[in-house]
Amino acid sequence: MNTIKWHVKALRQLRKLDRQAGATVRAAVDGLAAMPACPGVKALTNHRCGYRLRVGAYRVLFDGEIRVVDIQEVKKRNERTY
Repeated sequence: MNTIKWHVKALRQLRKLDRQAGATVRAAVDGLAAMPACPGVKALTNHRCGYRLRVGAYRVLFDGEIRVVDIQEVKKRNERTY
């Protein structure tokens, strides 16, 4: 089992999320303790963070020692984008 460390910036971003999204992100990050067998994790190339975890409309960026660095919201396209 790996330990999960949170960067101060990531904790602030987590607190700003609504209750349901925050709980979903926190549950997904807790699943990173079994790192080699985690669904939704992708290794990034040419990026300061080593890995990305997809959680709904959010992306959790973390490095190899499972230190959560950033949480980003992804604005997806819809039929009214263009």
